[in-house]
Amino acid sequence: MQMEINLPSELIIEILLRLPVKSLTRFKSVCKSWFSIISHSNFANSHFQITASTHILTISATSPVKFQSIDFEINHHSVLLNHNFLLPRPYSYFQIKGSCRGFICLYCYIDIWIWNPSNGIHKQIPLSPFGSELLEYHLRHLYGFGYDPSRDDYMVVLLSYDPRANFSSHLEFFSLRDNMWNEIEDAHFAYLTDFGNPRAGSFFNGAIHWVAERYGSSVNVIVVFDLMERKLFEMPLPDGFDHDLEDFGVWIFGEFLSLWVVDYDNHLVEIWVMKEYKLHSSWTKTLVIRAKRGIPFYPFYKPVCRTKSGDIIGKDHDRLVKYNDKGQRLEYLYIDRYANELAMYTESLFSLPGELGASSRR
Repeated sequence: MQMEINLPSELIIEILLRLPVKSLTRFKSVCKSWFSIISHSNFANSHFQITASTHILTISATSPVKFQSIDFEINHHSVLLNHNFLLPRPYSYFQIKGSCRGFICLYCYIDIWIWNPSNGIHKQIPLSPFGSELLEYHLRHLYGFGYDPSRDDYMVVLLSYDPRANFSSHLEFFSLRDNMWNEIEDAHFAYLTDFGNPRAGSFFNGAIHWVAERYGSSVNVIVVFDLMERKLFEMPLPDGFDHDLEDFGVWIFGEFLSLWVVDYDNHLVEIWVMKEYKLHSSWTKTLVIRAKRGIPFYPFYKPVCRTKSGDIIGKDHDRLVKYNDKGQRLEYLYIDRYANELAMYTESLFSLPGELGASSRR
């Protein structure tokens, strides 16, 4: 004899909120009420705030290309990701241009994809008008990806320049809600990024941040685009911060805007944080990570993310390496040696504006 157990709906919701996205996707088919609960936008928001399971996405330049998700924080489990939505187009070039609320922005040279690896939702968007025209200079352009909560809108931002027209600059953004590119015509400087290693912008505090050189001045700055105000501005680097552009980058260190700096001569990485956003005097060097003796220190090493426990995960050649908040190495994990693109993302159930009936799923 089977006993039917009826749990209060509030308790069911609390249980579901603590499950991974993969399980929730399957549980949508249990019954109509669970489908309704899991599909609701309020549930997706609550799940993102409560669960916040972080993963590292790697893209390997193999044939065929390989997308892999690694849970380095909990159990080192890695899975190959289904990326059939990219077929049948013969993509051979990928760059990760940003990560926000579970979505990855993939630049594929001929177009751009916004993709949520957790639930498979994706959308293809065209290159911008100037991005298409200036394609041969794309390695020096600044791309970013972020979210505007005032409009519940995701945006791809491109800051480009035209060397054929006295380095005139162009600031464009694609609104996924409006499904179109827009140009902001206010006058601004042309900015150059590291040609050999173009980096994605970091989304923080409602804005996208890049490190770049202001053209014609040899001055390195943090370039910021506020998504809500649609404004571009600069923030200076810390006083006495004298490093080549290829040796440092901007990232998010927990709740702070941060800089990482590689010192090859002394085999160390410095971590700087801005303890109060937009307050220049609050820049503080908080951590120094030293390479262990006998371990090569590769020029493309950089921190990737900070875990909930305060540890730092970074890429060192063909390894993910974890350090504690004192700069001591804790562990490492070998990854695909051809993994040339890497980013952190947080599992989410989020969809895109207008996704129902419009975007595809895997």
